[in-house]
Amino acid sequence: MPGIDKLPLEETLEDSPQTRSLLGVFEEDTAATSSYFSQLFKAMQRIYDAQNELSAATHLTSRLLKDYEKQRFPLGGDDEVMSSTLQQFAKVIDELSSCHAVLSTQLADAMMFPITQFQERDLREIVILKEVFQISSDDHDTAVNRYSRLSKRKENEKVKNEVMEDVYTSRKKQHETIMHYFASLNMLQYKKKIALLEPLLGYMQAQISFFKLGSENLTQQWEEFLTNIGTSVQNVRREMDSDAEATEQTIQDLKAASDPLYMPDPDPNKIPVNRNLTRKAGYLNTRYKTGLVSSAWERQYFFTQGGNLMSQSRGDVAGGLVMDIDNCSVMAVDCDDRRFCFQITSFDGKKAVILQAESRKDCEEWIATINNISKRIYLSENPEEIAARVNQSALEAVTPSPSFQQRHESFRPSTQGRPKTGRSGSQCSAGSESPALSSLSLDSLVAPDTPIQFDIISPVSEEHTSQTKSGAQGRRTNPFGESGGSKSEESEDSILHQLFIVRFLGSMEVKATESADVIYETMRQILAARAIHNIFRMTESHLLVTCECLNICCVVPQFPLSSVVLCASHQENKRLFGFVLKTAGGRVDGRPVTVCYVFESNNDGEKICDSVGLAKQIALHSEMDRKATQKQRELDKAKEKQQEELHKQKQIEKDLEEQSRLIAASSRPGQPAADGQFLVLSNSQSEDSDAGEEGQKTGESEA
Repeated sequence: MPGIDKLPLEETLEDSPQTRSLLGVFEEDTAATSSYFSQLFKAMQRIYDAQNELSAATHLTSRLLKDYEKQRFPLGGDDEVMSSTLQQFAKVIDELSSCHAVLSTQLADAMMFPITQFQERDLREIVILKEVFQISSDDHDTAVNRYSRLSKRKENEKVKNEVMEDVYTSRKKQHETIMHYFASLNMLQYKKKIALLEPLLGYMQAQISFFKLGSENLTQQWEEFLTNIGTSVQNVRREMDSDAEATEQTIQDLKAASDPLYMPDPDPNKIPVNRNLTRKAGYLNTRYKTGLVSSAWERQYFFTQGGNLMSQSRGDVAGGLVMDIDNCSVMAVDCDDRRFCFQITSFDGKKAVILQAESRKDCEEWIATINNISKRIYLSENPEEIAARVNQSALEAVTPSPSFQQRHESFRPSTQGRPKTGRSGSQCSAGSESPALSSLSLDSLVAPDTPIQFDIISPVSEEHTSQTKSGAQGRRTNPFGESGGSKSEESEDSILHQLFIVRFLGSMEVKATESADVIYETMRQILAARAIHNIFRMTESHLLVTCECLNICCVVPQFPLSSVVLCASHQENKRLFGFVLKTAGGRVDGRPVTVCYVFESNNDGEKICDSVGLAKQIALHSEMDRKATQKQRELDKAKEKQQEELHKQKQIEKDLEEQSRLIAASSRPGQPAADGQFLVLSNSQSEDSDAGEEGQKTGESEA
């Protein structure tokens, strides 16, 4: 190769100063080569590490996209289009991840291996040979100096021979070492060019293979898919921009409309007092005693609900009852330390609450609202209005935490001209009957003269009361209503386990089970009965939904899932839900008893109904799988039995064939025996023993 300088091996024995000077030039070149390749190795190592990180990150991205459909976002619904799109993206990115993994492997083999081998083997070998050469050179100089100091007058042959032998050995060692050192330095001129070109060649070949692999995998189909996704993204962006503009306009309108409300005590001429309100909500300061004569004020959010005044602090999940304001008295009072105060006194005079409003207008509106509510039921002369008010009060009384929509309904403009939209099916509320329900008679939905049960009783426990009592004799009863070990094991093995906090409202025997109207009518009657009898206290318990049953964890009964024929939630108060249960026992006429149970939940009642429906679907599929598995087992057993019969038949045929072979072998004299020996009979013996031997061999073969 032109341009390669070499150290002369012929001058290594002489070791002249010129040779040493030339060696110094080569050593400086070696040091520069080592420094340069060290920096190049770090750069290529960064490329390799970045490629590995890119491959791992691509694989992680693909896995996260595949797991998107398993995520449950609090504000995200089930978007099938988004899930399928991300699944296709995951497929493409997974292919890219495979390409990146192949590229990482090729970079490790074609780029990192040559330069690593050059650094760890060739350059390290030069360093070691340099150290060995320096040691041998020092030993040679020491031996020569010792030889030069031999005495001329007193010659000692033994010492002289030792010194000469030492010079010979050290010079030979130095010569061999310097020749190997020079040869390694000469070869380094070739190796550094190879070590520089091979990694670059491997890097370029790996990149070319990567791009070829990507062009083969990313076909025209993926390009069309990406084009469609890009169009969808642009559409979403335009929709987002339009929504942002509408939101900004809404903010500006609200700011302009709310500007007079920013003042805590507005001018009554600009904002008149509304004295016809029946619902009001807002922040008030309430006074409470801290000692015998001292008191303090606390700011809370107050709102009216039915005939009750509720309060709720920030951070609380639900509001608490402050006072029953039906037939109460309210008036403005003067406080020494506060303005705009008013006092609410209960109808019996045993309880009084002093509240402070922000302005005179707010104080007068609160007083007017409470007066309207307290006199609305007892001063009305219309019996239908009284019944409707009782039902509405019962509905709101069992729902102590109003929703965000209901709490701000009074601040929205009137929507009389807007058509009402709702879910498909019959519309029903606790205070008014829907058209579908009004067309049906109550006798067709609820059994006549049916009492309302306010204590939860499971039909399962009623049917097996006698068995439970007889089985409980001589045995300790579980006070928590838990069943035996086998039942708990079955529930633990269930696929579905969902727990909800519920409160039992009541149950009634019903007749119709074809429509959800029977549940709505049962809710209406139970809530009306609770309001009439002032029954507002409920026991909180846990409803466990599994694939076998609905279990009220805090009480004894369990409701078999197979007996649940209908489940629905209220269309206006989503926290109310109920289900209809058909029991095996019957009345005198022998028909099944159908009971409707009504509950209130902290969560959305539709979620509980969906869980019950999902549990019934899982139970149905499990039963179908069990039957299919049982049928497959029967087919497998029949197949195994057929295989056994076939095996027995083949064994019988094999035995018969073996017997025939033995009989044929015994009938031919002179044939070798089983151990390889010949049996020869004389003429005199053959005739006498033929019959006996044949009979004996036949018996052995049959055995």
